[in-house]
Amino acid sequence: MRRRTFDLAILLQNAFEAALIPWWAGIPRRLGYARDGRRMLLTHPCRIDPEVGMVHQVYYYLGILSAAGLLPPRLWQDGSCKPSISIGVRREDRAAAKVLLREEGVEPGEKIVGVNPGAFYGPAKRWLSDRYAAAADRLAEKYRVRIVIFGAANERQVAEEVARQMKRPAIILAGRTSLGTLMGLIKECSLLVTNDSGPMHLAAALDVPQVAIFGSSSEIATGPLGPEARVIKHPVGCSPCFLRECPIDFRCMTRITVDEVLAAAHQTLSRK
Repeated sequence: MRRRTFDLAILLQNAFEAALIPWWAGIPRRLGYARDGRRMLLTHPCRIDPEVGMVHQVYYYLGILSAAGLLPPRLWQDGSCKPSISIGVRREDRAAAKVLLREEGVEPGEKIVGVNPGAFYGPAKRWLSDRYAAAADRLAEKYRVRIVIFGAANERQVAEEVARQMKRPAIILAGRTSLGTLMGLIKECSLLVTNDSGPMHLAAALDVPQVAIFGSSSEIATGPLGPEARVIKHPVGCSPCFLRECPIDFRCMTRITVDEVLAAAHQTLSRK
């Protein structure tokens, strides 16, 4: 990093180590929040606005630039500032995704619905596997779509559990894709049904319609920033708790029904 002679480091991560590395690298301007004892490592230490916890986390990160005078303050109060993110898929990743689907028997022109039943953070963020299976079966039957189950390698067991409970065949690609190929696959989907997770944010950035299911986390803070995203969450007194595992009865997820998810999915699939 020192050899690259960067001029500026914007530290989105709050860890002490995140500030220590650019300090060691001799980057002359280092912007970040003054927390975890790292103020001395920053040339532009920023104070956290107490109201930023009530809006999307994107504004938390943009607040670093606001504190440094690079953006206006409190952007969430500006009605014209609508946070969004957009990324593209490399041509080779799109091609690799198409090849993988053909190898799994998906014919050109067949519609695909992606299912992402995992969540790396922990089981408290995962909707029930039997309900994912039931929803996937009914979507496949009603809309004549192929079901593709995504996930990381350590989520393959969750993916297999969903497929095992389905009556219709599903394609399990959990643990079989690179990040780029996963992006290509999501772009091929007519819809993604997902928990609060990385693939959820990828779908939003790729402008792919999705149904995002929230339980222990906050849809206000980390919801998908996409016009085609539909969020399902039930208000319960203990949510958001941000725990990895539910210590009680998992009520935030058990109250979300298959019919609710199907109704949200119908709003997208009925147009396609």
